[in-house]
Amino acid sequence: MRAVLLGGSGFIGRALTSRLLENDVHVVVTSRNPQHGRYLIPEGHSFHVDFALWDGKDPEQLSTHIKSADAVINLIGSNIAAGRWTEERKEEIRNSRVSAGNALCSAISMLEDRPKVVIQSSAIGFYGAHPTSPENNYVTEDSSAGQGFLASVCKEWEDSTACMDTSGTRRVIIRSGLVLGNGGVLHKFLPPFKFGVGGPLGNGKQVMSWIHIQDQVDAIIHIIKTSSCTGVFNLTSPNPETMDTFCRTLGSVLGKPSWLRVPAPLLRIALGEMAEELILQGQRVLPEKLLESGFCFSYPSLDDALANILRP
Repeated sequence: MRAVLLGGSGFIGRALTSRLLENDVHVVVTSRNPQHGRYLIPEGHSFHVDFALWDGKDPEQLSTHIKSADAVINLIGSNIAAGRWTEERKEEIRNSRVSAGNALCSAISMLEDRPKVVIQSSAIGFYGAHPTSPENNYVTEDSSAGQGFLASVCKEWEDSTACMDTSGTRRVIIRSGLVLGNGGVLHKFLPPFKFGVGGPLGNGKQVMSWIHIQDQVDAIIHIIKTSSCTGVFNLTSPNPETMDTFCRTLGSVLGKPSWLRVPAPLLRIALGEMAEELILQGQRVLPEKLLESGFCFSYPSLDDALANILRP
C-alpha cells in the first residue's frame, strides 16, 4: 500500500507517518524542502519515508507524486493558532488551505490512474462556535455549517476538493476536533499548570470536542482501509467536555490545582477575534459516522487520554 501525505511534517502528519509505517505502508511526504522535512519526521522513521518536492500549488508537479497512490491525505493548512488574526493572517490561513485543495483537484483530473481514496482535512470549526452547549444540544456530520471566520474557511477548504466527487476517487472529509498529544494545543495549556497557576479560560462552560492523537491517526487509517467510508466524518472523542472539566482533569493528572481563571475580556484584548472563536466558544460534536463504521476508540475518556500523554 502506498500513501502520499500533503503536509506530513506537521503535528498530525508526523504521528500519522509513524502509524502508517507500523502498518507496513509505503509513505511519501511532499515538502517544499524535502531535506529539511526529513528532520521533522520522528527519529527512526525518517529514512523509511520518501520525500517529494512540491510547492503546495503546482498541480502538474503534484500529479507525478500521487499517480497510482492507494491513498492521498491532504493535511496542508497554516496553523490557525500561530498568531493574532490580522486581515493578512486570516488570508494566509484561508489561502494555504484552498490553494492546496484546488491544486490537488486539478492534479487528479490530469491522471488516468487516480488515487483510490483522498482524505481531505477540515475541522469542527465548520459547525460554528457557541459560548455554551447543553448535553442535548450537539452536532453530527449531518449538521449544517455555522457562522464565523473558521466556519467559512472550513467550508471553502472542503469545497476546494469537491470536484473529485465525480472523478471516481473516493473522497472523505475529516472534521477534526482538538487533537491532544505531545505537541499541538495541549502544550499551550501546560506551562501555567506546571507552575501551579493553571485554570479555565473564560467562563469554563464552553465545550471542548477533543481526540487523542492515537485515535486521530488510527481513525484516518481505518477510513482509508474501509471502502464504505465516504463523505464527512467527525474525528472527535464520543465524550466532549467543558473547559472547566478539561482543566480540572488536566490539573488532576498533573497533580496540580486548577483555580486561576483567565477572564474573557483579558483574552479578547490579547488575542482579539481568535480568542472568541478558538477559546471562549466551542462545539459539542459527536463522531456518529465513525462509530457506525465500526471504529473503536482507544482513549474515549479524557482522564485516560491525558494520563496516557502526560504520565511517564
